[in-house]
Amino acid sequence: MRIGELAERAGTTPRALRYYEQLGLLPARRAGNGYRAYDEADLRLLREIRMLQDFGFELEETRPFVECLRAGHPEGDSCPASLEVYRRKLAELDACLARLEAVRQQVAGQFERAVRARDALAAEADRAPLCELTTEEE
Repeated sequence: MRIGELAERAGTTPRALRYYEQLGLLPARRAGNGYRAYDEADLRLLREIRMLQDFGFELEETRPFVECLRAGHPEGDSCPASLEVYRRKLAELDACLARLEAVRQQVAGQFERAVRARDALAAEADRAPLCELTTEEE
């Protein structure tokens, strides 16, 4: 298949495919007429790359998965290098979640403090005598 068809089937653009080719993630094969030629295996590589990118993986992080598929493995994540990328990504996500949880706790603390302060002011206002501006007549 040609680049336009592959791009359409993979849900990307020909420009992206040329970029993947430059990075060595997608093979650069040419047909006899000089056009780029792709097959179903290339579509599978692209789907793997796109799925990993959707999960937040950088393009370079997809390389072990692509190489695993190219080596003939049925899944891109069945090789040790792919598993190591998963390990690193999980550690990165865990660290991110920990930072988010710390921020959430700080915001929740500020919110609770603000609600208590507002409630204290409202209670104080309920107990305070009303002030009226009146003039005394003599």
